Parts: sequence; structure tokens; C-alpha cells
Amino acid sequence: MFGTDVGIDLGTATVLIFVKGKGIVLREPSVVAVDLDNGKILAVGNEAKNMVGRTPGSVVSVRPLRDGVIADYTMTETMLRYFMKKINSGMRRFFKNRVMICVPSGATDVERRAVLEAAVEVGARDAYLIEEPMAAAIGADLQIEEPKGKMVVDIGGGTTDIAVISLGGIVVSKSLRIGGDKFDEAIIRFLRKQHNLAIGEQTAENLKIQIASCDASEEEKVMSLKGRDLIQGLPKQLEISNISVRSAISEMVHSIVDGVRNVLEVTPPELAADIIDRGIVLTGGGALLKGLPQLISQETRISCYTAENPTECVALGTGKALAEIEKLKASGRSGILATSRRGRRRRW
Repeated sequence: MFGTDVGIDLGTATVLIFVKGKGIVLREPSVVAVDLDNGKILAVGNEAKNMVGRTPGSVVSVRPLRDGVIADYTMTETMLRYFMKKINSGMRRFFKNRVMICVPSGATDVERRAVLEAAVEVGARDAYLIEEPMAAAIGADLQIEEPKGKMVVDIGGGTTDIAVISLGGIVVSKSLRIGGDKFDEAIIRFLRKQHNLAIGEQTAENLKIQIASCDASEEEKVMSLKGRDLIQGLPKQLEISNISVRSAISEMVHSIVDGVRNVLEVTPPELAADIIDRGIVLTGGGALLKGLPQLISQETRISCYTAENPTECVALGTGKALAEIEKLKASGRSGILATSRRGRRRRW
């Protein structure tokens, strides 16, 4: 008897797992805490993230995924195994499951095979890959099988995937190594340079979530944050405005806008006309950045809107795609790659 279908959004910042009939059953950070002295895994997910920047020298918090792909294969496998044990009553059940995982559209064949092999190693009966913009479009309930152009921009933690989709396939796509992590790094650099203040990743992320905005007309907001003074070496508290944060992330935001414009420039005219009528859909955690849809709309003169539940679109899309796997295979342009415990591998 076969098991159930499992869809995994293997994100740089967060892993989401969708189980058929249950919806999103797990949402945890992509972090593993390791003791360097003995190589022991101390924590995974939420517990490991809480340790970031707060551990002794022998303990490090590792992020096994970078720029949307596997940077540390062993840690990725460990993390996946932990999450699968968490959602299953026992590993024996997982051996009967079909699993679909998303990858950035710009991932190399080597990076794609690494993700497939990790899924098989933790026990999946059959493993499939789907490109992130395709999964995001399916999760956002866009009718991808129609001969009409749809444009989706998926802004994740490590990558931004931009694609035009028609007839069940990706016509034009571009993958940028820019995402929420780059926003955080830009904020950290800005505060070091402008205010001689050192802050951690979690503080930068909270600052981004609370007051970051792309809207220059938004009224000024201020947030208090704490860090270390780089000159005196002592703890320091400082108030930062949304204007400063907007300045810090402006380069990254405009890189995404330029990426959207570049994809539109090479989109076939008929599909470009469809996009004018239907607009541009934003998904992923970065889609929650205040004022971003309005900025893209202003720069492209095409309506732009954020999908419902943007952070869940890719995970939901992987699950839905697995249910419609035969239809996606038939399209011939879905870019799906598959492997199984019996060793067969095929691209559709």
C-alpha cells in the first residue's frame, strides 16, 4: 500500500512541509546547531535558530542551504530526516511516500541531483523536483495549463525567481541570488558603516519585518534596537527609522525590479499582452515587504499584487503538483526531474 504525498519547500530560511489531506504541517527555520568538539547535532529548526549568536565557541548554528540550494549535504540530510520524523509516526511510513521538492529555476544539474538524493536518502519512495516559480504559480491558484501568459515573482530567503508561464511550462525565467537574507545582510552593513553598530541576523530580520518599506511616501517610523558599539566595544541602544532601512535595502529592491523588467523585455509579445491584462503575482516571504507591489507596478506600468498566503504558495504548489504529476509530465515543459529508491531517473 502506497503512502501519502508530501510537498517540501526546502527554503534557505524556512522549510515548509505540505501533506496531502492535512495541508501545511510543519514550518521551521532551516538551521542546525552542532557541537564542533564531538560533531553532535544539538538542535534543529526553531530550537537551533534560537541559539544563533548565543552559543559558546564550540557550538555553531549551521544553515545548510544557501542561495536556495544545498551548501552542506550532510546537514541538509540530517535536517530533513529530523523534520520527517517529526511529521511521521515512524520512518517506516515515510518509505512509502512520494515527495516533491522545489528548487530555484537557476539551479544547476548538480545542485538538483543533490536535492533529489537527499530526499531518497531520508527514505522517500519516489522523489520529484519542481522549479520554484512553477510551484509558486500552482500554489497561487494560477491556471498554468491555459495558453495565457502569467508572470510570477517568488522572493524567498536566498533567491528571487521570476518566470512567465503558459501551457503548463516556463517560457522565460530568471533566478537572482537575492532574497530576504541579502536584505538582512544589507541592513547589518548599513548599521556598521553609518552608526558603528554591530547587530546579529535575528535583530536585522526583526527590523526588516517591523519597519522596512519601499514606499517613500510612508510616514516616518522608528524602532529601538540593541547591539555592540564598534568603537567603544560596549553594548549600545539606538533608534533607527524606516527611512534608514529603506536606504539600506534599496539596492537589493531595485535589483529585483530590474530582474522583472529584464524578463518582460524577452517575453513574447502575445504573452506580454496577457500579463498586462492579468498582472504580476508576488509570492514568498519577500512579497510581504511593504510597498513592493506598488513599486514594481510603478516601474513596469503593469498591475502587481501579492498572492494570498504568499509564504505558503510554494509548499502548497509542490503538493498540488504531485497530485497532478501526470498532467505536468504530459506538458513536456514542466522541467520536473524524478528519481526513486529503485534508481531510475528521468526528466520531463
